[in-house]
Amino acid sequence: MFILLLALGLQVSLAQTQTQEPAAPATTSPQQKPDAAQQKQEPAPPSEAGGPGAEVGPYVVPKKKEDAPPPPPPPKPKKIEGMPDYSITVNVPLVNVDVLVTTKDGQFIPNLHKENFRVSEDGAPQTITNFNQTEAPITAVLLIEYAATNMNYMYEALNASYTFANQLKKDDWVAVMSYDMKTEILVDFTQDKRAVLGALNLLRIPGFSERNLFDALYETLDRLDGTEGHKYVVLISSGRDTFSKINYDQILKKVKATKEVTIYAVSIGRALRERMDAYGMVGPERNLDFLQADNQMNTFAKLTGGRAYFPRFEGELPEIFHDVGNSIRNQYSLGYHPTNSRLDGTYRKLKVEIVAPDGKPLKVVDQKGKEVKFNIVAREGYTAKHVVE
Repeated sequence: MFILLLALGLQVSLAQTQTQEPAAPATTSPQQKPDAAQQKQEPAPPSEAGGPGAEVGPYVVPKKKEDAPPPPPPPKPKKIEGMPDYSITVNVPLVNVDVLVTTKDGQFIPNLHKENFRVSEDGAPQTITNFNQTEAPITAVLLIEYAATNMNYMYEALNASYTFANQLKKDDWVAVMSYDMKTEILVDFTQDKRAVLGALNLLRIPGFSERNLFDALYETLDRLDGTEGHKYVVLISSGRDTFSKINYDQILKKVKATKEVTIYAVSIGRALRERMDAYGMVGPERNLDFLQADNQMNTFAKLTGGRAYFPRFEGELPEIFHDVGNSIRNQYSLGYHPTNSRLDGTYRKLKVEIVAPDGKPLKVVDQKGKEVKFNIVAREGYTAKHVVE
């Protein structure tokens, strides 16, 4: 019996000894090298759910930042690895202003320098960055009123058009358009003077008596919008509008918004009007229409930096177009980056002044040393680019 109990106790003690874990891991002496199988662990089997399994390593716990003095302001943003460098720039558009400086007789005043010009935008002075005196070929549209109204108007329109065409140079680009109730392109931009004269020869029998000046000028400016460089519109017209789809305010808005276009207006029918007035054939109402027409021609030219002419005699035309040619080919081009950099589509008023290098008013003298007065012709303003354009 004693022997049986002793045997049972020995078996229980042996089982407990096998199930207990060792109190501490076995240490390896410096002379002993761990087995190679112990150094290289076998990778875990792939996940049964199809996941990455052993390819996923342990999470990296970021180290605790040591206390350090704060960096000097402004703090530099921390560069994120793998992210490219970006920079934000604001492009302020360059505003170009063509300025014509002439004597009262229309003579161009040369040899002015950048220091002689002062430009202000909405009263704020601007810094001129670009400056040069230009004498270059022109890009112009000859826009002619040719309607079935009166033979005097038709004759003066053709006479003025031929006079302009005869003064063209070989490198000039010119297109010819006519209008009555609708516009017609007689010839597209060409450097061939014979093609321009041939287009004018087509003006023989007008179609309608209506004169849609606003529609014709709007369409002309719209077509010029895609043409590079500075452009000119030589408008030969009575200035009257009888049946346009758009009104005066709409064409003024279009003229103000059109960039790099200068309008030179030459009136027709002035001699006939004065003869009719002398015979008492022009009443107050009709005279008001004529005054309004003249004002419209003046406004189109003035807003764009051009000039308006109202010849009374046929002999004035060569001198007028000679003056137009000098104005177009000889002028000063100014450029500046406006201090108001907002692209809000607003209309900005411009003012150009001529001063001496010391800031005092500039004195211009003729060959005899006599002081002469001068005129400054520049556009009155421009419409800033809108952010959605």
